[in-house]
Parts: sequence; structure tokens; C-alpha cells
Amino acid sequence: MRFFFDNNLAPKIAKGLNAFVSPEHQVVHLKEKFPAGMMDAEWMKKLGQEENWIVVTADTHIARNPHEIAAWKEAGHTIFFLKSGWLKLPFWDQAQKFVKCFPQIIEKSGKAKRGDSFIVSVNGKIEG
Repeated sequence: MRFFFDNNLAPKIAKGLNAFVSPEHQVVHLKEKFPAGMMDAEWMKKLGQEENWIVVTADTHIARNPHEIAAWKEAGHTIFFLKSGWLKLPFWDQAQKFVKCFPQIIEKSGKAKRGDSFIVSVNGKIEG
């Protein structure tokens, strides 16, 4: 599976997770594929033209913006939305929590249907 981290998350976390799950899975940060300022709907559309990606984001506005919802649904991405508390965590706490819950994200991704979405709480509970 291929996981795509958007700009709300640190590129170092994506690279670290990639090292842990490679070669079975791949974790890529937005800055590795696209310009940093690219609009969400645009990168979602471009990713949708490739093999199916699983998106991990702390941008919960995607789920409320009709234009971005349409781009997400059209592309068929499975999305994991991180609750707001994630971005308030210091870097090392965020990294630690990702390492702990990422196996569950992988597991849920394997069972998800195109366009499914999940919410990941700061304590690692995944709903959806």
C-alpha cells in the first residue's frame, strides 16, 4: 500500500515511517511529489490518476469543503483524518504516536473500500 502525508504533517515523520514499512509499503510526503503550496483538490486529482493512494491528513476542512470532497470522492482515496490534537503535539510525541498506531492504519487500509474515511484520535483510536 502507498500512503500520502499532506503538508500538515512533518516530512521527517513520513520518511521515518517509510523506513519502517518499506519495502512492503510506501510512505510519501506531499513535498516529495508536488510543490508545497499545491491546493488539496489539485494533488488529490493528480494522485487519483496513479495507483490508489491512502491519504493521511490533519486537514479536517477537506471533509467539509464541497470542492475538496468532490475531488476526494472522484479520486477514490481512502483518507485518515487526524483529530486536531495531533497538531498540538511536540514533534517527538507526534512521531511516537504515529509509530504506535501506524500498524492499525495499515490494517484498516487493507480492508477499506475506495473513498472510505477514518478519524484517528490522539490516543490512536481509529473510527470509521
